[in-house]
Amino acid sequence: MRVVTAAEIDALLSFPALVDALHEAFAGDIVTPVRHHHEIGHGEGQATLLLMPAWTGAAPGKGAFLGTKIVNVFPGNGALGLASVLGTYLLMSGETGAPLAALDGTRLTHWRTAAASALAARFLARADATSLTLVGAGALAPFLARAHASQRPIKTVTVWNHRHERAQALAQSLAEEGFDARAEADLETAVRAGDIVSCATLSTVPLVEGAWLAPGTHLDLVGAFNLAMREADDVAIARAAVYVDTQAALSEGGDVALALKAGAITPGHVRGTLFDLCRGLVAGRAESRAVTLFKSVGTALEDLAAAMLVWQRLA
Repeated sequence: MRVVTAAEIDALLSFPALVDALHEAFAGDIVTPVRHHHEIGHGEGQATLLLMPAWTGAAPGKGAFLGTKIVNVFPGNGALGLASVLGTYLLMSGETGAPLAALDGTRLTHWRTAAASALAARFLARADATSLTLVGAGALAPFLARAHASQRPIKTVTVWNHRHERAQALAQSLAEEGFDARAEADLETAVRAGDIVSCATLSTVPLVEGAWLAPGTHLDLVGAFNLAMREADDVAIARAAVYVDTQAALSEGGDVALALKAGAITPGHVRGTLFDLCRGLVAGRAESRAVTLFKSVGTALEDLAAAMLVWQRLA
């Protein structure tokens, strides 16, 4: 069995290729059972254990695969200088069940999560979107910048974080990669600056207010993976054309699920999933001044598609 490190994943993957692979996967027939979601009491906080299986039948030239991701979310890790999200991915043969590779699940999650947001933006963001705002400066944020820039002509990146020094550090790092990036201390100013506003935080209160969203904005909500978290207020969700990665976003994650629970929107307000968009069952952005919103809670399909791409490039 091959062990695949984060550095190897970084060397093997690119966002144009991974976004295309996710597009193909969402349009295909990968089986994704309901993930196991367990809350674990840990010290002074609450940790989460996620088990995410998926498998696919044989595809021409690709073989059959199955895999499972084990993810641990420990929100207090930041104070220890550790990542909040840690995981391992086990890729196996779909023909024999034999283990093929153990991949760094944390890095695989960064790549596939950002790629899913970029895939949604392929359908929902304006074609001429040139400015990106990152709300949150954690480990996922630079991947989101690279992913969105692979799909839209991003020229400027504005970074906001509740700890401004983290925003400054990320802006400097992105500038070294060639982005025109800056840190912004005022959240409203940062949100108003973005044609695409991408949020990846562990916030338990709404950060983005609907009143701040200019016509034509695309709001990408990646954090708030449980009902105790929130990144956008009900006004933002009610005024946007809302899409989700999977139906689980209607009940599992914050934001859309909480807006539904509060009666701020009805189920019919949600226009479709990534499955629907990739299969051409629903339309994406209808006109340039529309506000669009994508809520992601993650799916094992994305992990399997990413792991398959890594394995194929290792061969």
